Amino acid sequence: MIVVAVVAAVLLSTAALITAYRILAGPDTLDRVVGIDSIIAMAICGLAVWAAYSRDTDVVPAIVALSLVGFLGSAAVTRYRVRDDR
Repeated sequence: MIVVAVVAAVLLSTAALITAYRILAGPDTLDRVVGIDSIIAMAICGLAVWAAYSRDTDVVPAIVALSLVGFLGSAAVTRYRVRDDR
């Protein structure tokens, strides 16, 4: 189980670095919103890997709260965003 957790952590960290570059280099607002949503999804996955590794279910409410915040944040930004070409 240790090997699986380490491999998952390395892959999630690599994906987070690539997504952070996408957020910084994104040409418009929607690219950045998708990047931030992806970072939140990776944080959720990281918490789920930690919960599976430690066999501790205390982080499940944090996973649910983070998923709700990520969804509501993305929905709010896409609903009220101003076009970039103006």
